Formats: sequence, structure tokens, C-alpha cells
Amino acid sequence: MKKSDIEKLEKQGCVSSDWSLVSIKEGTDLSRIHNVYFNGPVSIGANPEIVNVAGGLCNVRIGDNVKIVNVARIENSPNATYGVGIDIAVLDETGTRPVRIYPGISAQIATMAARIPDYAEGKLFPLITRHILNLPERIEIGDGAEILDCGPITDVMIWPGVKVNGALRLHNGSIVNNADKEGSRTKGQEPNDNQESSITFVGPGVDAENFIIEDAVVSGGCQLKNTYVGQGCVLDKGFTAHDSLFFANCSMENGEACSVLAGPYTVSMHKSSLLIGCHTGFMNAGSGTNMSNHMYKHGPIHWGVLERGVKTSSNSYIMHGSRIGAYSLVMGEHKNHPDSSEFPFSYLFGDPNGYTILVPGAMLKSFGLKRDEEKWPKRDRRLNKGIKINDRITYHTLNPYTVNMILDALDTTDHLLQIPTDSDGYIGYKGMKIKRTSLEKGRRLYELALSKYLDSIQAKEIPEDKKGSGKLSRRWVDLSGQIIPESNFNQVLNSPSIEKMEAALDKAAEDYEVNEKIWLTDRLKDSIDMDALSALKSSELDDLVEKDRNSSLSQIAKENDMLSFI
Repeated sequence: MKKSDIEKLEKQGCVSSDWSLVSIKEGTDLSRIHNVYFNGPVSIGANPEIVNVAGGLCNVRIGDNVKIVNVARIENSPNATYGVGIDIAVLDETGTRPVRIYPGISAQIATMAARIPDYAEGKLFPLITRHILNLPERIEIGDGAEILDCGPITDVMIWPGVKVNGALRLHNGSIVNNADKEGSRTKGQEPNDNQESSITFVGPGVDAENFIIEDAVVSGGCQLKNTYVGQGCVLDKGFTAHDSLFFANCSMENGEACSVLAGPYTVSMHKSSLLIGCHTGFMNAGSGTNMSNHMYKHGPIHWGVLERGVKTSSNSYIMHGSRIGAYSLVMGEHKNHPDSSEFPFSYLFGDPNGYTILVPGAMLKSFGLKRDEEKWPKRDRRLNKGIKINDRITYHTLNPYTVNMILDALDTTDHLLQIPTDSDGYIGYKGMKIKRTSLEKGRRLYELALSKYLDSIQAKEIPEDKKGSGKLSRRWVDLSGQIIPESNFNQVLNSPSIEKMEAALDKAAEDYEVNEKIWLTDRLKDSIDMDALSALKSSELDDLVEKDRNSSLSQIAKENDMLSFI
């Protein structure tokens, strides 16, 4: 720097321990830099506004058009990793199922790491390490970033276009904005002149340590430690999380998450709600939802799975390890480690002793299920933002994964109906109690759902070039939102790099509807009386859903009349 430039900065309240370590782009308007302590190597791009950084700028590169006002200090250690490559102890809180995070990690890769720990340790983590080493180098504060009214920011990389306003403390993390990343648009996506330059925002009162926030909003005094917040997520109103991962479009407020692998559309909006040691997706947690993962023998090693679409009622409680079937409603306290994964679309009631009463298939009659299926795609905050979408999502409630569960439920129902009831009229199964009449009614609902599913995809034509694809594996997998055949899943597992894994997942998503029809033709033929299934009218299920809708609307009307002012 020229001596005259140094003198000008000093007159504006700036101080440096060594001006030779400070570099400012030639031609920059120095009148916009006031009251800054330069405490080590600093480089500044064109057109900055940097005011009131009394604690110092140290070891930081600042891009063009950056605004930094009223910040305690910004400092980076020489070997800072910016939160990239840290291990998050999801599910088992003791850390036996870690997920290693990096910008761009998908829900699918994270799920493989957490749910297949031996595979992660032996193959996936070396691939992730190699992927991280090949990530492009970035400056610490990217072009167009704004950092206003913040406490200390240490070892944090702030991508171009990111806004940080009022954060309390940020340490060892990355705040990622893919909207400004070259070539970031999803394949086939057209540029949108009206798209926002960034959906990434870190707001007032946020205290975060060891984190990555990617195309997401974190605000309202949230406290994060060892946490990844993915695309389209919103964390607000004092939410607290540690050792947790949140993927596409999660909304979390007021409550707490600990060692949670939250797949797409996991929602918790109420105070006194604790999600702990669990894998979720399309979940809605009622007020006061609570879970346990610690039974005081071996520490907090227990964990559970809430399959896609699970809802919990107010003040519900689940003791892990438990596995709750897809699109089920959980009410009351459940202390007997229930496994209802063979009975999707069910009601689970906790009796006064903590036992689980299962009502199979009852959710299939709910018009709320149809409403959910329609609303989720419309509430995707990632769309039209000019970003490459990381997480793949299959929205349909009836899909090969849940239909497989229904077919299993029919087999299990036939078996259980041969078992005598106990003195209370229940049949016991996997930590649950089931009424014989509930099994019989559930069987009918499951058959109607199969008929509905068959009708919904019969019209889909298989392209000529796909007709020779042959049989697919019987089993499908739900990778935190993406439904994928096990055969394709095995191809992903055997891929030699993260990039090829993601490409295989993209291909599976692209081929989903074709693979679904190929699979269904063989799966139903081998598993059920097709003539009997064809004789059913899927419209009967539609009629039950419509009846539930009308009943609910009638009840709401009565309530409104009761509460009316005049």
C-alpha cells in the first residue's frame, strides 16, 4: 500500500500491526473503510464498505462489493477447514454412525453413511475425503456478501451473495450460496431473470459452531453445534440443534433436535418438542413431542426410525429403538419399542401402560394424506432459485417402497389372524397389540390401496427402448426421500467416486416411473390374486377419503357456529 493510502486509513480510525500485510485493490474508494483493526494478512477487493471492526480482520480475503459493518472481529486460523469434513454423530449419539459433511452433500449420501456404518468406514469416507480435497479453493468472504451487526466470526467461509445480519457468534463453518455458483442450475433449468441471487441468510442471535448452512435460512436466535442445514430449510425462533442434519425444505422452530437425520420436509414448530436419535422424513411433530434414547445402562446408544410421512400428536412419546411405519399417526406414550414398519398408513395409540395399540391402514381413509401429497411439491423452496438441487425427492405416497410394505402387511395379517387373542381380545406382535377386527378392516383398506395404485400407473407406457430391461429387484429403498430399486442402490454403493454416486442417483431418479411399472407388473403377479384385485374398485377408497373430508368440514362448521360472535 502507498504511504498516502495508509495515512488516509489511519485518519479514518484504522490501525494495523503491520501495514505490509494489508492489500487493497488498486483504485478502491478508501473513504468507505473506517475504524478497522488490521491484525494480520488481509486482502480486500473492489468497492468495499468496511466499518467498525474493532476486534480486527485477520488472515481473511475479501471479494468485491462486500459490506462489513459493526462486526466484533473476523479471523481465520491458517489451517481452518471451515466446517468441511467434520463428522456429525447422528442416530447413535455416541458417534458410531457419523456422517462426514461437505458443501453439496445430498440426503441420499448422508443416509448411506448413517444407516450403513461399516460401508461408510470402509469405502464412503475415503471417497468423501478425496472429494473434499478436490473442491475448488474459495476466498473467505465472497463477492457481494453482507455481514452486518455481528459478534465474532472465526474460521467461517462466507460464499458470494450471502447475507449475515446480527449473528451472535459463528465459528468453524461454511455459509453456502449455490445461486452464484457458475453452472449451478439443475439440468434443463432455464435462467430466471426474477430469481433471487441468494436464499442463504443467517440472522439475529444465531450462535453456530462446526456447521454448514447451504441455501437455507437460519435466524431468530438459533443455536447450532455440529450441524448441517440443507437447501430450502428454515430454522428459526430459538431452535436448538446439535449433531443433526436437515435436508430439503425442513422447517424447525422453538424446539430441539439431537442426533437427528432429518430427511425432506421434516417439520417441528412448537416449544418443548424434542427430536432425538431418529431418522425422519415428511414428518410433522406435534407440540410436546418427546423421545428417549438413553436407558442408563450403556449410554445414549439407542435410536429409531420414523418412516416417511409419520405424524406425532401433541405430547406423544416414543422410546427408542422403535420403528414406525410410513405415513402413520402416533398418539400417546409408546414405551415398548414398537416396530410397525410392516403396517404403513396406521394409527398407533399409546395405552396408559405405554403399550402400543395398532390400527392398521387407518390413515388410508384420511383426506389429510391426499392434501399432504399435493402440498409438498408446491412448498419446495429450492425451485426457481438458479441452484443445482442436491436432494432427490419422490413425492407419491403410494410408491414401490410403501406398496412393498402393504404387501408385507397382507402376509403378516394372514399370519396373525391364525393366532388366538389374549384375555383382553388383542393379538401381540413386535411390541404392539392389535384387535382382530382392526386386522380385518386394515386388510380391506390395504387391498383398496393396491387397487388404487394399480389404476394410477396402468396408463403409463414403457418406452420401447426400456421394455427389454427385465425384472428389477423385489425390494426398493427409501434414501431420505428418493425411492430407488435395490439393484440401482447397489450400483450407487459400488460407484468409485462421489460424483459417480450422485450421477447414478440422478439416473435412478430419471428412470423412476419406467422402473416402477416394470417392477409392479412382476411384483403383484407374484404376490397377490390379480383377478381379485382387479375386481376391486379403487374408487371405493376415493369415496372413503371424500367421506372423511366431508365429515371433517361438517365438524369444523359446527365448531365455527358454536364459536361465532353473533
